[in-house]
Amino acid sequence: MAGMAVVALAAVLIFGVLSYYSGSRKTTHVSVNRMRYPVKGIDVSYHNGEIDFEAVAADTVSFVYIKATEGGTWQDSCFTRNFDAARAAGLLTGAYHFFRFDVSGLRQAYNFIDGLQGRRPDLPLAIDLEEWKNVPDVTTADVIDRLAVMVDRLRAEGYKVMIYTNKSGYSRFLHRGFEDLDIWICSFTDPPTGGPWRFWQHSHQGRVRGIKGKVDMNTFNGGAEDFAEYLQGI
Repeated sequence: MAGMAVVALAAVLIFGVLSYYSGSRKTTHVSVNRMRYPVKGIDVSYHNGEIDFEAVAADTVSFVYIKATEGGTWQDSCFTRNFDAARAAGLLTGAYHFFRFDVSGLRQAYNFIDGLQGRRPDLPLAIDLEEWKNVPDVTTADVIDRLAVMVDRLRAEGYKVMIYTNKSGYSRFLHRGFEDLDIWICSFTDPPTGGPWRFWQHSHQGRVRGIKGKVDMNTFNGGAEDFAEYLQGI
């Protein structure tokens, strides 16, 4: 009986290890078909440290989303440096804001605008909407109301707006009421979602020259000509 117990325990441990390597480790990366999705991008923040954007641009990267702000007051200390260096390297630039569920939409909109410090991104302003690292006790209705206020304010200031979210956030917040907004979806399945999407974050495990360590990888939904046409409408 003792021998059988040891064998059973070993089986459980092996199963756990295999589950870790075949499950959780694989859930943060999908390799995309670059023949179908040739426009490659990344997103970065101060967490990525010093970035050589000339090297990034030389590594077939076309665009970069850069964190600007979060909530009602926080601003990324590396935003202006990253933005200016990326643009100087010839990369198309975007800026994103991490949305806090418990902060008014108007306050967050003005923090985002202030954090840009007069810079006009090439890509739509992106609102990062996700439950991760957000307070759990705010109702879905309140989040949607605050998000709508932020979107309306940014649009009133002349910006095109896009929402970044994952499948959970899409299902909870965006399946109705924001159909006219572009979606930047975070997904580690192919295809990424059953709904429409404009950009796809398909990896947290990317490697790009000019950045030490891993970086988030993204792609545009379409070819180079589609991307050029899309940019004309921003």
